[in-house]
Amino acid sequence: MGEAKYPTVSDAHVEKDQGNDAGLESDSTRDEDATVDREAQAGVQKVEAIAAVWSKTALVVAYIFIWIVYLIVLMQQGVVTALNPFVTSAFQHHSLTPTVGILSSVIGGVCNLTVAKILDVFGRPQGYAMSLFIATVGLIMMAATTNVEMYTAAQVFWTVGTNALLYSINIFVADTTSLRNRGLMTALTASPNIVTIWLGGPISEAFLKGPGWAWCFGAFSVIVPIMCLPLFGVLMLNYYKAKKKGLIVVKKGTRTPWQSFLHYCREFDAVGLLLLTTGLTLFLLPFNLYTLQPLGWRSPLIICLLVFGVVLMIAFVLWEKFFAPVKFIPYSLLLDRNMIGACVLGTVLFISFFCWNSFFSSFLQVVNGLSITKASYVVQIYGLGNSLFGIAAGIAIRYTGRFKAITLYCAMPIYTLFMGLMIYFREPDVNIGYIIMCQIFISLAGGILIITPPIAAMSAASHQHIAVVVAILSMFSSIGGAIGLTVAGAIWQSIFPAKLAEYLPAEEQANILSIYGMLEVQLSYPIGTPTRIAIQRAYASAQSMMLTAGTVIWVVGFIAVAFWRNTDVKNLKQVKGQVI
Repeated sequence: MGEAKYPTVSDAHVEKDQGNDAGLESDSTRDEDATVDREAQAGVQKVEAIAAVWSKTALVVAYIFIWIVYLIVLMQQGVVTALNPFVTSAFQHHSLTPTVGILSSVIGGVCNLTVAKILDVFGRPQGYAMSLFIATVGLIMMAATTNVEMYTAAQVFWTVGTNALLYSINIFVADTTSLRNRGLMTALTASPNIVTIWLGGPISEAFLKGPGWAWCFGAFSVIVPIMCLPLFGVLMLNYYKAKKKGLIVVKKGTRTPWQSFLHYCREFDAVGLLLLTTGLTLFLLPFNLYTLQPLGWRSPLIICLLVFGVVLMIAFVLWEKFFAPVKFIPYSLLLDRNMIGACVLGTVLFISFFCWNSFFSSFLQVVNGLSITKASYVVQIYGLGNSLFGIAAGIAIRYTGRFKAITLYCAMPIYTLFMGLMIYFREPDVNIGYIIMCQIFISLAGGILIITPPIAAMSAASHQHIAVVVAILSMFSSIGGAIGLTVAGAIWQSIFPAKLAEYLPAEEQANILSIYGMLEVQLSYPIGTPTRIAIQRAYASAQSMMLTAGTVIWVVGFIAVAFWRNTDVKNLKQVKGQVI
């Protein structure tokens, strides 16, 4: 498809970068941009003012603090995930371990929609501080929890807070980088994942063997705010600097409380936000709750949730088109082919990932005979590769200016090919090295596919709508994850027990329920025995269907990316001030 400029970015903001390959924009460019877009909402104006006044040193320091925030947050996320089963077991509710995450995951998936408007209306530092406060409250509640209900509530606070914290940092990165460098800087700021994926287990184990899990949460409730507050300090310091120079104009309050309430309802697009978040929540809940209903997907509750969820999301689109005084997102941007393609690709990626990843660790232990530790190493290849190859993808976009070609002709074919090969290598007699090879190439493609959809969507938007665009992408990823988990669960429940009944020796048929339901029982049969071989064959049959579903869905992804514009992001200027 031909090269095109985006209608939502004014031609005045599209300029050639000249002699600026070193990174930070030149002082002359900075002087030209030392103005604030008075048409944007207050939060966007504030961050443009901050970018106009701070020095290169301040920007570098801010990014160092961002890296530290990512390190601490990702580390404590890994620890909390590792400790969840032990916390629920402490209250004699180990079976509720998945259920504890249902409400928090759904709310966490939609909270960024609200956070986006907080960042746009009140400001980036204010949104960041709010997110840090909520995350800290969640950790304190975890440390003080006395029952599983309190722990579930704490999980909601913690999930919302940490999701919002990382999201607000991503928006700050977008505010302070040109489009050509945005993918690279996003990948670099998230690079602590290379380290933290190995730390969650050892840290949680040390606390469990020592003072206990409550002390672990208590320690992080102190560590997290201490390590995250310096970034807030840098932002506020430069905020007051911009205010002193007159770039931020604080209007004296003349509105009554009721007028202020109506003003912020209008600025937040409260009706649209309520329709979208409620609709998305109702739509996502059935994917987590259907297993708890006697009739499953045929349950009246599940059907009602799905129907009302879809209806409310359609109502949101109609509201934005015809009625919203201040639009949550411009209707034209909702229909932009880059935006639609990015949302579809994000959905496809998460559907595919959860189709093959949901039972991958168990598969490696049962079929390939790996220990828990070795299986975890193989599982971590994807996260590690995502971080490394995401940086490589960012460098490629920086120097070529293109994101479509690397996605359509490199990442997607590689992902599809090696997912297809995983179907062939699922058998127990296949060398584990082939699976590791597939994981390396899938992680290569995944690193690219994490970077390019946000670049495609943001390239179609003005600075005003960056936060909302990223939040909507996150929303579609949540939908994809819910669908992927549901597909994987449905395939497992329909294929695995049936194949067990078919392959198990006659003397083991009486144990089929315990074999189906418990990984420990599956592993208790020595490798090479008829029962273990039968279990391995049943795993292979179920995995074959999961991998097939995860591979076939990429047809939709190819179609979505084919409609992207082939834009050179080196020529697209979107943000102002001292940026990278």
